[in-house]
Amino acid sequence: MGKIVVKIGGVASDNLTTGFFNQIKDWQTSGHEIVIVHGGGYYISEMMNRLNIPVVIKDGLRVTTEQALKITQMVLIGQVQPTITTLFQQQGFSTIGLNASCGELIQGEVIDQQKLGFVGEITEINPAAIENVLAKQYIPIVAPLGITKDGQWLNVNADTAACKIAEAIDAEALYLLTDVPGVKYQNQWLERITIEEAEALKAEEVITGGMIPKVDSAVDSLENGVKQVHITNCIEAAGTIITKEAVYT
Repeated sequence: MGKIVVKIGGVASDNLTTGFFNQIKDWQTSGHEIVIVHGGGYYISEMMNRLNIPVVIKDGLRVTTEQALKITQMVLIGQVQPTITTLFQQQGFSTIGLNASCGELIQGEVIDQQKLGFVGEITEINPAAIENVLAKQYIPIVAPLGITKDGQWLNVNADTAACKIAEAIDAEALYLLTDVPGVKYQNQWLERITIEEAEALKAEEVITGGMIPKVDSAVDSLENGVKQVHITNCIEAAGTIITKEAVYT
């Protein structure tokens, strides 16, 4: 069976419900391999505020100075990832935490150091780093950090990381968890849209704000081999399914 990539937020208690774990178990029972990519922006901001370090956002991206990068690494790898892996293990799952240093899993380059600091654009994913963990029947729990060819760590967008990983491992489905049940149009949550329809909804300003980068990442992954992307607030619900072309059943 196919692989399923799930992007969750960094606040584990909001994502990892009984229903969430039951769905993961159902997928595994059906033969699917699962990959988790987590965020952590809330806790990064919290830690920066505690240390009286300004949180600056430009173009929807966190400006990541050298100091902010160290905090980002510390929070993602030292706090958020261990919390999530522990919660999975308490539910009987075998997990391994992965980050950019694991076989250069997420490779990237600086977008604009003068403007954004060490914020990275993903240039390549090493699928072997994921496949080796899946082969041992473990669930990889991936932190959204990248690394350059010369070893510089980078802060990368978690949604983008999930999409690029889904592409690299030929995932059957990608779930991008958010705080709403999907894409809304004329007071109704849409069950299914195509790439063309998604672009039209952006043009009509139906898709706006923080939903735009999610949809853009979804479209990119669909154009690079992922079969379908779900934008939803829980994996037990399909949410809005985005596909490359219309699917008739």
